[in-house]
Amino acid sequence: MNFNMSIEDNFASFIDEDTGQSVFVDSFDNEEFDVRIGTISDSKPVGSIIAHSTEELNKKLAELYQKFQGEK
Repeated sequence: MNFNMSIEDNFASFIDEDTGQSVFVDSFDNEEFDVRIGTISDSKPVGSIIAHSTEELNKKLAELYQKFQGEK
């Protein structure tokens, strides 16, 4: 899955075309980003990410999603 969220965004969502899973990311301070995975009507929190650059944020999102996929 390709994540392309900017560190300046307060919210983003992504859909994994292969699994149908959605990833929802939100932040109030653009430093700590809360991540939920599931569907629009049923998503579960899977962790928080602290990032200080767009590149760091997207790398950590990909790592967290891969970890979630491995735990299923």
